[in-house]
Formats: sequence, C-alpha cells, structure tokens
Amino acid sequence: MTLRWGILATGGIARKFTSDLITAGLTVAAAGSRTQESADRFAGEFGILAAHGSYAALAEDPGVDAIYIATPHPQHVEAARLALAGGKHVLIEKPITLTGAEAAEIRDLAEARGLVAMEAMWT
Repeated sequence: MTLRWGILATGGIARKFTSDLITAGLTVAAAGSRTQESADRFAGEFGILAAHGSYAALAEDPGVDAIYIATPHPQHVEAARLALAGGKHVLIEKPITLTGAEAAEIRDLAEARGLVAMEAMWT
C-alpha cells in the first residue's frame, strides 16, 4: 500500500518536507491551506493534484492517509484534532504542542482511533 500524504499549511517548512517526500518517491496527494489561492499555488509548485482552501477540507479528503502538520506551533493541537477526526495519521512539526496536556490529548485521540501521531524532528 502506498501512503498518500496531505500537507497542512503551505509555508517554508511545508515546502522543504514536501520536496523531501517527492525526492524520496513518496506520494503527496493533497495540500491544504487557509485560503484556496495559497493551496492552489502550493499544489501547482509541487504538481499535487488536490488543493483545499481549508484545513478541514484536507482532513476530510478520502484520498489522504496521513497529514503532515506545518502550522505555527500554537495551531498544532487544533490541526491534529481535525486530522485525527478525519481518520488521518499525523506527523506534527516540532514542538508537537505547547503543553504536555495537549500532547497527551493528541496521543489519546490517535490511540482511540487506531491512528499514529508522531512529532517530526529535523536533525
């Protein structure tokens, strides 16, 4: 099975991660942003077929299995909630959340749904 990635947010770190996925031959199926214009621009830059003008729409996309969350840190927990509620595995850019309680919430949501939640750490 090929894991189909969705990219949530379209800033610099999302560009680097998307480029790495593509270089590795992995599938980037969709991009999501706060605006359709930004999602379209990002998707066009990387040849991604689906572009969503909201994070919720990306989380609901049946063509996505896992979502990389590249929002600013204070938005990580809400983005993870959306993605997990949509049945997606999540890889969240560091720090995973701002508090231990938020990290525990993400862990518990993922576990309850049989999904994987991980923190991305660039080294």
